[in-house]
Amino acid sequence: MSPRPLDYESLNENVKKVAYAVRGELYLRASELQKEGKKIIFTNVGNPHALGQKPLTFPRQVVALCQAPFLLDDPNVGLLFPADAIARAKHYLSMTSGGLGAYSDSRGLPGIRKEVADFIERRDGYPSDPELIFLTDGASKGVMQMLNTIIRNEKDGILVPVPQYPLYSATISLYGGSLVPYYLEEEANWGLDFYNIRQSVAVARSKGITVRAMVIINPGNPTGQCLSEANIRELLKFCFQENLVLLADEVYQQNIYQDERPFISARKILFDMGPPISKEVQLVSFHTVSKGYWGECGQRGGYFEMTNLPPQTVDEIYKVASVSLSPNVPGQIFLGLMVNPPKPGDISHLKFVVESKAVLESLRRRAHIMTDGFNSCRNVVCNFTEGAMYSFPQICLPPKAIEAAKKVGKAPDVFYCLKLLEATGISTVPGSGFGQKEGVFHLRTTILPAEEEMPAIMASFKKFNDEFMEQYEDCRGYSRM
Repeated sequence: MSPRPLDYESLNENVKKVAYAVRGELYLRASELQKEGKKIIFTNVGNPHALGQKPLTFPRQVVALCQAPFLLDDPNVGLLFPADAIARAKHYLSMTSGGLGAYSDSRGLPGIRKEVADFIERRDGYPSDPELIFLTDGASKGVMQMLNTIIRNEKDGILVPVPQYPLYSATISLYGGSLVPYYLEEEANWGLDFYNIRQSVAVARSKGITVRAMVIINPGNPTGQCLSEANIRELLKFCFQENLVLLADEVYQQNIYQDERPFISARKILFDMGPPISKEVQLVSFHTVSKGYWGECGQRGGYFEMTNLPPQTVDEIYKVASVSLSPNVPGQIFLGLMVNPPKPGDISHLKFVVESKAVLESLRRRAHIMTDGFNSCRNVVCNFTEGAMYSFPQICLPPKAIEAAKKVGKAPDVFYCLKLLEATGISTVPGSGFGQKEGVFHLRTTILPAEEEMPAIMASFKKFNDEFMEQYEDCRGYSRM
């Protein structure tokens, strides 16, 4: 009997090629252990609320009223909700034709797209057109939509930073394109090396690959660096020279833990550079409510903004967005609240500022606790987490550990991370899931566990690491970088 259409051997080969380490082998094993009753600390994914971050009060009040609009007719509503939350709920409900249960425009509600455009103009100092902003179910859906638009066949290449967030490698595989890696320089705090980037393009072209787009993740995931203005300026010049679309993943722009390198959007720098670059480079920027001090991952609210794309292309992107009818409406409202939060003088402003500042200040302290903790461990070295939500320490694995991993058919960093999980309950992601240089090993962990738990977590990691290194051999003479 021939295979049925959904038997494994009959599936789309691109689906089989997809790998997504953040929810891969380590996560599945952690879930098994959790079912067996072991306490698991899921640091494998940037999921703030799952690790105890409290939702901000104001946006939840507004969305609660939007979800249950009959509360607005209750004479006691003013006793339960502040007047500005009530006013904002009415504001968003007035934009919908049927409330949160009705489809919106396939690009998202026009009023919220206008709020996003106003936010971008305040941030960058240059006007933004709401017609070039599409609201999406989280930034990931926007990234997938743009890659699907760019990739025509397996000869189309996308330049992706390595280490990279596996959304990119997975989506490029799914759509049948070619990932062209460019390595970030760990010794230069995960900065860009343009000689290396040009080499990557030359190698790809020698294989007949047409490099069509370049991805930047700023602040970085999994590496936690913030790109300097000079780096981004050079990057935009490179895209201009090589005729590349720049896909700017800027979802961590609120997550900055130092003052030397603030976040500056690629869009602002592009317009600062002036013509011809500002008129020619095609740029798509992404943002979300899932990160920052919001951490509203489950709400799936995001947007992308297009710069220098011709109207016919925008129409085609709209057509494809229409196939899904509408991004989820509650996520759109969360996005509106993120880009247009309570203002000075509003009843909820002070509470909103206190709550959001407390989250960011705690994350800054946690970034230091985690980085210092890793750097105090034998054969571990870690660049400071300047931004985003992750640490990406390099682990110097002794030859005996590498050999032991080979014997059980595991990549060395997978072997280490599995041992860490079994011993401590700390669920991380091996560096091989993000890409890394040959013979160099890392793991990625979020900095999101509760601040009061962080010292114990790092002590647990240190104890495990010391015992692991003792077991597999003394490699104190081994190079740390």
